[in-house]
Formats: sequence, C-alpha cells, structure tokens
Amino acid sequence: MNSDEFRKAAHAAIDQIIDYNDTISDRKVIPDIYPGYLRPLLPDGPPQEGEAWEDIQKDLTDKIMPGLTHWQSPNFLAFFPSNTTYPGMLGELYSSAFTAAAFNWICSPAVTELETIVLDWLCKLLNLPPCYLSTSSTGGGGVIQGSASEAVLTVMVAARDRYLNHLVQGITDEKEREQIIAETRGKLVALGSSQAHSCTQKAALIAGVRFESLEADEEYRLRGDTLRRKLKKLRKEGYEPFYLTCSLGTTSTCAIDAFDEIAEVAQEDAQLWIHVDAAYAGAALILSEYQHLTASFTHFDSFDMNMHKWLLVPFDASCLFVKSRKPLLDALSITPSFLRNPFSESGLVTDYRDWQIPLGRRFRALKIWFVMRSYGVEGMRKHLRHTMGVGQVFTELVKSRDDLFEIVAEPRFGLTVFRVRLGVGASKAEGGEAEKRANAITKEVYEKVNAGREVYLTSTVLGNIYAIRVVTGSPRAEEESVRKAFELLVKAVGEVIGQGQLDANGVQREVAGVQLRGV
Repeated sequence: MNSDEFRKAAHAAIDQIIDYNDTISDRKVIPDIYPGYLRPLLPDGPPQEGEAWEDIQKDLTDKIMPGLTHWQSPNFLAFFPSNTTYPGMLGELYSSAFTAAAFNWICSPAVTELETIVLDWLCKLLNLPPCYLSTSSTGGGGVIQGSASEAVLTVMVAARDRYLNHLVQGITDEKEREQIIAETRGKLVALGSSQAHSCTQKAALIAGVRFESLEADEEYRLRGDTLRRKLKKLRKEGYEPFYLTCSLGTTSTCAIDAFDEIAEVAQEDAQLWIHVDAAYAGAALILSEYQHLTASFTHFDSFDMNMHKWLLVPFDASCLFVKSRKPLLDALSITPSFLRNPFSESGLVTDYRDWQIPLGRRFRALKIWFVMRSYGVEGMRKHLRHTMGVGQVFTELVKSRDDLFEIVAEPRFGLTVFRVRLGVGASKAEGGEAEKRANAITKEVYEKVNAGREVYLTSTVLGNIYAIRVVTGSPRAEEESVRKAFELLVKAVGEVIGQGQLDANGVQREVAGVQLRGV
C-alpha cells in the first residue's frame, strides 16, 4: 500500500468508524453468533498475493463486525466501561505512525518526556499527594501500564524485593543473604479483601508468593482492625505479610475501603507495601467532592487508575503512580550491554523499561495528551457528572418499584447493584428458602434480559445474595437507555414469576462458588 492508496483507505476507514459510532445505538449490544463462527468464514491461511483494501474492508464489515460486542453502545451497562473518543483514536493513529519500542529515553525522547509530563498533570488533577509527582523529593512518579492487573503485578514484585532486601540489610556475606532470602520467599503473603479485584490473587501466583483474603464489612469495605488482626495472625503462624491491595471502588459494588484506618496500620508497619487499586472509580478524583479520599495516600506506596475505563481514553491507558521509584528500579532494572547509552548512564533521564514487566512500550501518552487538551478539565468533569447523573436516574427507577426490587449496596459512581426483592412471587418460603428463591428469580431475570440482546448487564454475588449490576460510565450514556433497561427488567420479573418453575438449588450452588471479581 503506497501513500496514495493509504490516503484513500484511511478516508474509507475513518468514514466507516464515524458511521459505526453514529449508528451504534441501533445495533444489538451482543452479537447473535455462536462460538467458532468465524473460522468457516475465513480461508485456511493468508493470501499468496496482496489483496485490495476494498476487499479487506468488506470482510471486516461482513465477517468481523457481526461478531463484535458493542462496548460503546449506550445500552452496554455491563462490567465497567471501556471508553473511546475521537481524540483518543487520533492518538492511537499517530502512535502507530510514530511506532517505536521506546524502552528507554534515547529510543524516542518525546515518548518518555510526554509520558512524564501528562502523568504529572494527571497526578495533580486527581489530587494525589505531591510525593507521587516525578519532581518529588521521595523519587515518585507515574508510568503508563497496560492494565490495572499489570500495575498490581509490577508493584507486588517491587514490594517483594523491597521486603526481602530489608531483611538482609547490613549482612555482607553473600551466601548468608541468599539463604535468608530463599528461606523467606516461601513465607511471603500478599493480601487483598474479599471484594478486591482477582488480579491480586493472580499476581501472587505469578510472583511466587501466597495469597490471603481479608473479610470485608457489611458495607463491603476493608477495615483497619481486620487488617491488623490478619497481620498478627499470619505472623504468629510464621508467615511474612508484605503487600496489600486496597480498593477505591471495588468490582462488585464500588465500595471504598477505610483508607484512614488502613493508613494507621501503614504507619505501624513500614515494610507493608500498600497499593490503591482505583481502576474505575479513581477517575472521580478529578471532582472536588471526592478529593478528600486521597488524604491518607501519603502513607501508601502506590496508586493506579485506568483512564481507559471512565476517563475518555481508549484502551490501554492504566496510570500507575509510586511514592518512590527506587523499589521498582531495584527489582526490575537489568542493563545488558546493548541497552547501555550515555544518557541512561548519566542518570538524567527516565527509562520506563525499569518501571514495568516488559521491555518495549507504546506511545500511549499521546492519546492521553490529545484527550486532556480536547476536553479540558471541565469537559472531563462534565462527562463524569453526566454519567453519574444517568446512573442516579436508574437508581431512582429501582427505588420507585420497591415492591419488585431492593438495592443491596450503596449506589456509587454510576453503579447500581440490586436484586429481586424477597417475597416477590407470593412464595410461602421462609428464611433460607426465601433467599434461594429470590436468588433464583434474580438470576432468571438477568439471563432473560441479556438473552434479548437489547441491553447488556452483568451479575455478581455478595455473600449469599445474587445481584444484578448496572453501570453507566459510557460517554454515550443516556436516560433513554437506562429507562429501557428498567422496563425490560420489570417485564422479565413478571414473565419469570408467571413461569412458576425455578432452579433455586442450582442458583444457590452458583452463589456459593462464584463472584464477579475480574472486571
């Protein structure tokens, strides 16, 4: 494809993208396909000779797009959103044009320097303490990761090595150091609450450490006393807890852990690395009414939020901030001869390869810069307040039919979590049986609504409660969509109750074994 052909193809692609976005509300959110639908539609291998763009684009339209789930649709009310916007798309386009592995400063200086600058902008915008700035005296700073899960793994590795290095501090005999580290590794424990994202448990598997869960309170928050008791118990048993993920906006309910109480524990336990996972709800920190939540973060070690969830930047743009970069560099910095250069050796530049698991990296700062400049701070705040307003409309609709539904967790950040109320359907069941029946009806209603493909919802499990989640974080969120979703839910309740046959025991087994923790 030469430059003239690219110009023509690019115009056609941009036109199609615009048409897709303009008509997305009219599309069924979930594709009407079956697993493996695509293989019979494509040849066994690539063509021997290149094909015309028109033919490729036709196959995209006819074969790929029918298999898409439309995350940008206002009728997509599931998981957490994955935003995209036109300025962000342009950032991706330019990033592809300027493509570079960008593992160190000299690979493409603007890639590194823009990332440092826009993350300092974001740090201030989120009201994070100054220790997280790249200019801080603590050696803090930000780095763009691929996902919040990557960020958790990265800081867990840093936390592990910091803990082990502290144990052998002052010991000069290399064999003795290695022996202590080897003996301790098997005793290390990473912690997260029962409501924390499952990525903490996965990171522990990868990092080769144990994982322990802490119970949340009745409001699904992690409390300081719970953490303190767990630390004492583990140490009494001979284990060495070294890391904790706490949450600003848990996956199931957007609960906020008790940061002030956890900060007290942090001051008692200097070697416990505390990471704040704010993947979705962290975006709300740009609003003045939520900025008090960061008051305790001075006592924590790292913070991460995904701009690609709720803050208008396309995937992937997970923004990790650390109070000190030294543990990252100590754990992740390896410099073979082919990576050495006078700029890195001088210590005057940042090499982000030492702040992450992979070596190479993309020019992701560009799309953040484009979005920040195109929307401005007030535009981003307006977007968040709009989507939370749409979420409040849905909350009020649920409350208006308290004969059918009950909210099971405090609505926050555009998320409403609810279920079919106990006793709906004139059942004579009591106690545990009534709970089973309510769970069974809720599950049937959820599945019936999703089967229609007009809207898309997700479910979760909270203790013994099967619940439905509706979240309105998309830039295209609108009242019409949540009203339609609510009407479908009300209709589904009537249809399910009318059927009179529910597998209550089967749902209860699901409640006992599954929770939505990986969004």
